Amino acid sequence: MKKLKVGDKLPTFSGIDQFGNTHQSSDYEGTKLVVYFYPKDLTPGCTMQACSIRDNYEALLNAGYTIFGVSADTVALHARFTEKKQLPFTLLADVDKKIINEFGVWGPKKFMGREYNGIHRTTFVSNEKGIITAIITKPKTKIHAQEILELEKK
Repeated sequence: MKKLKVGDKLPTFSGIDQFGNTHQSSDYEGTKLVVYFYPKDLTPGCTMQACSIRDNYEALLNAGYTIFGVSADTVALHARFTEKKQLPFTLLADVDKKIINEFGVWGPKKFMGREYNGIHRTTFVSNEKGIITAIITKPKTKIHAQEILELEKK
């Protein structure tokens, strides 16, 4: 598993969002990015995390962030998630796990004694120059937006 660290350049990426639009990291040069990876749309933890960002979206925008949520779910499932939870930010469908692997968040996990490969819930924050300024490896789903906003105070 690739291991990115603070100070590294954010990997370049390209993906299709919940509306079928293509987004490339190069389109966001000069912008602070939050790229958060989560396991599965419409599951309890992932829904809490997305709703935390939704409920604090204006504050995140005011702090200058552009938000991308990334999972291996399909465009159609992302569209359903967005509609059902009224998500105002971009969800990228990464069915082939290209972005997920580029960021190094796919790997072995354990749940209830069972081992399997999956997405490690991780958030990368970059500055306007595309340099990673923070990595949140175990975000608190209910207050994830506040965790991101707290980084501004440091």
